[in-house]
Amino acid sequence: MALSSDRLGALPKVTRVTGGRRAAYSASTKRALLEVATELFTTRGYVGTSLDAIVAGAEVTKGALYHHFTGKQALFEAVFASVEDQAADTIKKALKESRDPWEKAQAGLRAFLEVVQDPTYQRVVIQEGPAVLGYERFRESGERSSFGIVQTIVGAVVKAGDWNLDDDMGRTFSRIFFGAMSAAGEMISSAEDVQEASAQVGVAITFILEGLRGLADSGAELPSIDDEL
Repeated sequence: MALSSDRLGALPKVTRVTGGRRAAYSASTKRALLEVATELFTTRGYVGTSLDAIVAGAEVTKGALYHHFTGKQALFEAVFASVEDQAADTIKKALKESRDPWEKAQAGLRAFLEVVQDPTYQRVVIQEGPAVLGYERFRESGERSSFGIVQTIVGAVVKAGDWNLDDDMGRTFSRIFFGAMSAAGEMISSAEDVQEASAQVGVAITFILEGLRGLADSGAELPSIDDEL
């Protein structure tokens, strides 16, 4: 039986969810999950954080969580990547503030020390990252986000000394510095007094940089590989 126009007018209106609104809601849900997960992984660690706690804090359903992430591991990986990216952006921004290679290196050092004192970076990246991601994936992630920054700093310092290094030797310098910075980060994150440990690292690396600067200013040449064989 057909409905009259009067009857049709009495029917409730159906609110349509447009694609734009749906996308915005999905993005805000994902953002809420990442924010809550970041806080909980920082304060409770990976093992001590449950999906129930995350969805409760984000005020969403588990179905909404599984729409964006396959589980806790995937959610942690997203948090890890976000924290690493923010840290890398902080250091890159500091490097852009100076053209002088030595000031650039010092600015990068200060930004690095600021990053590794951050509780979220310490817990998520340094302490939890290797165990949750596995050593190989953790190392690969670090090289993608941080190794390029170290290469920029080392490249600037090498140019200041007018040392003509080939690509292999340049990468060797960068890997040594990268390893030293990684070890420094671990030392700071596990220290009882984080500020004191950070200050000690700052003094040690500054001493190394000043030594390189002295060599550069004196026109000293680096030993060749043949001299060491």
